[in-house]
Amino acid sequence: MAESDPHASHWHRDNADLLARLRRIEGQVRGIHRMVEEDRYCVDILMQLAAVRAAVNQVGRSLLETHTRGCVANALRSGDGEQAVAELVEVVDKFVR
Repeated sequence: MAESDPHASHWHRDNADLLARLRRIEGQVRGIHRMVEEDRYCVDILMQLAAVRAAVNQVGRSLLETHTRGCVANALRSGDGEQAVAELVEVVDKFVR
């Protein structure tokens, strides 16, 4: 995203880490796919699904923190805090469902 974009995120500083985490998650999902194809034990598949869910949640928490400390904090300093806080509340609500 261009730096002049008001919605440009600040997470690009952690881009490499997030992308590495997402690649690991991709690999885990492919592994689960193989487990289902191989008709593996249900409990083993469920345990892998739980691990993927935890990994995805960690990526989300990391992005929420970065967004709050960067985008929302900047909006509060610039006087646009009301909209940023409303947007944050909405995204947190969707994230925790």
